[in-house]
Amino acid sequence: MNRQALGRLGEDLAAVYLEERGYCILERNVRTRHGEIDLIAEKAGVRVFVEVKLRSGVGYGLPEEAVTAQKRKHILDAIAAYWQAKAEEIEWRVDVLAIIRTPGSDEVQVEHFENALTE
Repeated sequence: MNRQALGRLGEDLAAVYLEERGYCILERNVRTRHGEIDLIAEKAGVRVFVEVKLRSGVGYGLPEEAVTAQKRKHILDAIAAYWQAKAEEIEWRVDVLAIIRTPGSDEVQVEHFENALTE
């Protein structure tokens, strides 16, 4: 599976996971001049920007470890650009969904880090 297909699989798994927990998926793969926002969801009046990280096994580390300081900056810059294009003021947060897919099976483990990034 190539990197793009793996990314799409991770986002699909994340969207299902969130919907099962009462989130409404508003947008996917939102591109800004600062990068892409994987998922934008909403629950209980809070806009949730979701960064999805998927790994097939942990040989290269846990998925959440891929959200480096530089990645955090890109995410927050992308969100700022998103808000600049919108005329909304609403409570928001950034969540990280770390997904580990067991190689050779359909088994996945999902760890949901709510409010994972702060400005």
